[in-house]
Amino acid sequence: MMSPNIDDDSEDRLAEAARRAAERSKQGLEDPEPSLGARLGQIGILGWTIVMPTLLGLFLGRWLDRTFDTGVFYSAPLLMIGAAIGFWSAWKWMHSHA
Repeated sequence: MMSPNIDDDSEDRLAEAARRAAERSKQGLEDPEPSLGARLGQIGILGWTIVMPTLLGLFLGRWLDRTFDTGVFYSAPLLMIGAAIGFWSAWKWMHSHA
């Protein structure tokens, strides 16, 4: 025969699990997940946030290299600087819209 303490413990755990499930359900109704379209839009924004500064750095670097006939002297660092700015911007955007 089981002791009364074991039955009380299992009932307490069951009640606690039910309370947590009800709380999660209530939170889900109050703050629903964004739609698939909204998530895809966020991914698109992040992509362009990274790509645009990278491409601008590359185009500026290529223009400077052609103007001064310097090979990839300006292209390589401006490409990396553009990518760094893009990733930093994406990081800031993600944390402001979390």
